[in-house]
Amino acid sequence: MRTGAFLLAAQFPGQGHAEALDRAVSAAVAAEHAGLDGVWLAEHHFVPYGVCPSATTLAALLLGRTRRIRVGTAVSVLPTQHPVALGEQAALLHLTSGGRFTLGVGRGGPWVDLDVFGAGAEAYESGFTESLDLLLRWLRSARVGASGPRYSFPEVAVVPRATEQPLPLPSVGSARGPEYAGARPEHTDARPGAAGQGPPVTVACTSMGTVRLAAERGLPMLLGMHSGDEDKAAMVAAYRTAAREAGRTPEQIERIEAEHMAAGVAQIEDSGAEARRVLLKSMPGWLHYGLSAHRTVDGRERRMRDPHEYTELLCDLHAVGTPKLCADRLAATAERTGVRRFALLVEGSGDRELTLRNVERLGSEVLPLLA
Repeated sequence: MRTGAFLLAAQFPGQGHAEALDRAVSAAVAAEHAGLDGVWLAEHHFVPYGVCPSATTLAALLLGRTRRIRVGTAVSVLPTQHPVALGEQAALLHLTSGGRFTLGVGRGGPWVDLDVFGAGAEAYESGFTESLDLLLRWLRSARVGASGPRYSFPEVAVVPRATEQPLPLPSVGSARGPEYAGARPEHTDARPGAAGQGPPVTVACTSMGTVRLAAERGLPMLLGMHSGDEDKAAMVAAYRTAAREAGRTPEQIERIEAEHMAAGVAQIEDSGAEARRVLLKSMPGWLHYGLSAHRTVDGRERRMRDPHEYTELLCDLHAVGTPKLCADRLAATAERTGVRRFALLVEGSGDRELTLRNVERLGSEVLPLLA
């Protein structure tokens, strides 16, 4: 099992933007020290739910401040940016980080972001497949052109090319010398057959249509923290069926499924009651403050979950409680769903020091129970 931290740079009531971003950056660095597998960064626009507008930009900062841990986006919202621009950024991070970057992409929501960035509702409603396919071609080719309904341009060279092998990072304080010529990276995608295919790509899946799309493209899924084990298991089963129908072999499906990831929440305390108290004190206010700020692209009606009830649900579903309870819940989810990678929201307290303590306890007290 591989366990990482999921960071939104959430702005809790009464906090400034810089405070939220500093907590996220500090938590990511702490995650490396705690022995976590990765950090996963969300992006949002115009709402305090998360104040990071570019997950790739924050990923670049964190890749520069760390040496071992993987850094991924969860997710970069594809309809609000050009697939080629995102592909160029992903290739740059892949090649300069020793291969530690993972690109997670998603469809996002029908928010006003689509108006602000000129994408329009169509990019959300029907443009995701075209954007994803163009992005994948950019990450896996030497030259790319496009002739689709949304993107059309003459063939151009892919620079930098993500399919080149990234060099290993030099040791701290040293310069890269000629001894690195032809060297293999220390941190590359461990999946069999993935060498030379650029950074790993994963797709956020919240509907069966996106599940089928990910399966047909051979991409692993990122499953949301709002769904329970039964829903996750159903999506994994649907993925497996769609992958078989797309002609993938059992061995290929097994390799891809090893990379599925589930988002969740982690709050480690000395008792379950204390863990729930910490989250119920802070998260409902943040959820209401953050999610109620969303505006739809075309004025369509939207419904928001009751913040207190949603926090209670997350406490019931995820790793919230003592170290043993947290480990047991993660292991149970893995057993029921087959998903063995986790991105856990660790900043639910809203407090910098409590977040750092939470990350440290996740690494020192929960991960050993999962070994």
